[in-house]
Amino acid sequence: MTVEQELTSLKKLPGQKILVLGDLMLDQWMWGNVSRISPEAPVPVVDINRTTYTPGGAANVVCNLLTLGCEVTVAGLIGTDETGQRLRRLLDEHGAGCQGLVLNDRRRTTVKTRIIAHSQQVVRVDQEDRAPFADEEAAPLIEWLEENRSKYDGIFLSDYDKGLFTCPALSSYLPRMYGGETPVVAGPKPGNLEVFRGVHCLTLNASEAGGATGLPVTDDASVEVAGKELLRLTEAKHALITRGEHGMPLFSPSQASASEPAFATQVYDVSGAGDTVLSVVGLGLCAGLSPQTCIRLASHAAAVVVRKLGTATLTTDEIAESLRRRSTSWKS
Repeated sequence: MTVEQELTSLKKLPGQKILVLGDLMLDQWMWGNVSRISPEAPVPVVDINRTTYTPGGAANVVCNLLTLGCEVTVAGLIGTDETGQRLRRLLDEHGAGCQGLVLNDRRRTTVKTRIIAHSQQVVRVDQEDRAPFADEEAAPLIEWLEENRSKYDGIFLSDYDKGLFTCPALSSYLPRMYGGETPVVAGPKPGNLEVFRGVHCLTLNASEAGGATGLPVTDDASVEVAGKELLRLTEAKHALITRGEHGMPLFSPSQASASEPAFATQVYDVSGAGDTVLSVVGLGLCAGLSPQTCIRLASHAAAVVVRKLGTATLTTDEIAESLRRRSTSWKS
């Protein structure tokens, strides 16, 4: 495929109407400098000079889709606490539709705090509850999904194992969304794989694929075995395994796997890169692009976001620039 054809395919991603259902969280970033070691313990003392916040978890998938030019509605459960209120405001500011958000006063909203010094992450602090949501807590969300899920071009499920997809009522309901005309793309955690049986596409990293299949994923041969096993276990139409610098093969039943190398030449931060890959591959499949084209665009997208610090998003213009730059380097 020529770069012109790739750029034409890229233009099919924006404009889609997408629903994102998943574990929503807030990312807090504390930025500072280190000039001394603590006298209390052999740890650096970070002098914080600013604090920023970004939507995290499934909310980062939402932001990726928005910056790629899609109309996005977010669905999930968040707390009534200050963290939940801040997350809701951020989603509103980014332009997400928040009709599917259900407030829950029984548990806190997940927040992940990363302390950054001299462009390096020093430590991460998680404040969260991971127990499954009770059926009655998820009931308003399920009611909303039943009334609205048919309105979208694609449905993205983002599982961070924070209790949403382990809720018995929701996990029983979800298969009703699979197998219809609307593609369902999922990023599952290994222990919850059964919940996603029958989705259109799964995306996992190599470690998650190994945990889900019980097979070691260490080289090209073992990733092929694991990919085929994922298809067998889930009956999905596609399964993508991201392997960092080793690329991202996409598996489909009765077809040879499609693969692309990793295009990243500089890596500053891989936070949220999986969300970007899920977003681009999912949009490509919803738009009817070939598996090979989907992962090629996703590989370029990943190369862009890992050069950014934090849970970053990107635009189609940035993907297009990466495609052009790579094409020029091949010709020179």
